[in-house]
Amino acid sequence: MKRVISFFALVVLNLGVLSAQEKITVYCFKGPSGVGLIRMLDAPPKRVGIEVSVEALGSADLLIARFISGEAKIGILPPNVAAKLAASGKPLAVVAVVGNGMLSLLSSDPNIRSVSDLKDKEVYVAGQSSTPDYVFKKILTSNNIDPEKQISLRYSMAYPEMAQALIAGKISIAVLPEPFASMALKGKPTLSTPIDIQAEWAKTGSGSTYPITVLVVDTRFASSHQEALRAIIDAYRASIEWTVAHPKEAGELVEKHDLGLKAKAAEMAIPKSAYVFVLAQEARKDLDTLYSVLLSFAPGSIGGKMPNDTFYWKP
Repeated sequence: MKRVISFFALVVLNLGVLSAQEKITVYCFKGPSGVGLIRMLDAPPKRVGIEVSVEALGSADLLIARFISGEAKIGILPPNVAAKLAASGKPLAVVAVVGNGMLSLLSSDPNIRSVSDLKDKEVYVAGQSSTPDYVFKKILTSNNIDPEKQISLRYSMAYPEMAQALIAGKISIAVLPEPFASMALKGKPTLSTPIDIQAEWAKTGSGSTYPITVLVVDTRFASSHQEALRAIIDAYRASIEWTVAHPKEAGELVEKHDLGLKAKAAEMAIPKSAYVFVLAQEARKDLDTLYSVLLSFAPGSIGGKMPNDTFYWKP
């Protein structure tokens, strides 16, 4: 009897594993980074040997926790977080860059015309120790401004709060991503964008752009579900292309699926947001450049070392 029970328990356990393997969730977090996935969120790809769904979590921290636990097998992460998790031993690889630089410096101070004019000023930057923070610090350093001594960088506000504070005149200078930059400009048209962050980044010799978000995959899942991964890649690429081509309809879906943005705000921001789908091998130069900058400013932000070859997924 014991042998029968043990055998039955083993069969049930194995069936449970097989059932779990028949489904995969593509994770993103609510906000701008999830917008490119909106078409997939509305209509996930059809079953290709595995059932695919999309889930938007309330914050990046929740998504990071799922990757740490091993529950998440594929999803969107900031590039530095992806590298740090891989350095810690997590079997993760970058599949593609899905969002490039889309930062704006907004100001109500008419005396701000160039980076050098920011010396001794107070600038709000949301996301301390994030990619935007390090990109801005690299630009400051390249313009002979010490980020620690010659400028006051403030990190006390979240993106929506910074946009509202600019509109209300409570702060005068801020570095914001889309769609919050557009929201601030709409709320206070007298705000200016005197410094082109993307152009200034290029001037540092760090390439023409900087990745903001990447699609990552558990390498074990990638190797055992190649067909499903290809289907997800194709669907994600198609979603981004559709979103860029149809901002109004995409904005409506963003509000419908509660991604944290109103339809009009998303519609207005999509044309200004650098949603892309560049496979890891093609994007490696830009990623390596960004990681070199992060390694120089804060080695711990990427796990203390440059990612190796296995970090860049190969089709």
